[in-house]
Amino acid sequence: MKTNLLTDIYKHHLDQTLIDEINKIGVLKNFEKDEIIIDINQTLKFIPLLLSGNIKILREDQDGNELLIYFLEAGETCTMSLTCCIGTAKSKIRAVAESDSTLIMIPVSYMQKWFQNNESWRNFIFESYQNRFDEMLEAIDNLAFMKMDERLYKYLVNKTVLHESKNIIIKHQDIAEDLHTSRVVVSRLLKQLENEKKIVLSRNKIEIL
Repeated sequence: MKTNLLTDIYKHHLDQTLIDEINKIGVLKNFEKDEIIIDINQTLKFIPLLLSGNIKILREDQDGNELLIYFLEAGETCTMSLTCCIGTAKSKIRAVAESDSTLIMIPVSYMQKWFQNNESWRNFIFESYQNRFDEMLEAIDNLAFMKMDERLYKYLVNKTVLHESKNIIIKHQDIAEDLHTSRVVVSRLLKQLENEKKIVLSRNKIEIL
């Protein structure tokens, strides 16, 4: 199963020789929805490659409040974890399974070796950094220039893309934590979006129209 998933998901990014090597040394791990994959201040010994599912990357302020930075989908890796591996620093982010997810964990020692001698790995890392940089810029723009109702609706639309469904099973409190606001504000804005015929609300479920 590991070989098939690796080939199917990463064949457009990595050459077959590298995929075969990852298959030999990588450790397959499954995480259930809402399970923490990487935590803040954790020393990273493995590089995660996402085979299936979705992961949300969060930052935390000094009061313990979380802010959503971006999502990862199958075929991607967390470049913030790569940065920590390069500098042997502790993680500055929290990675949480947005849905049941399968990852292959690669020992950190292989990262620099491949970066030096494998062009497909090097290109994959550069592309990953560029994609995550663009997403962080978008997150900054959202915070700086978008009103909360616009951020909320964009967040909901992104969720439908991730889960390939117009129906989202989620609590208002979970949305509030991702958007770094209060549950009361989220509930009020969700009602506003429903009045605007953009969504339909039911208990712990939101349908995007």
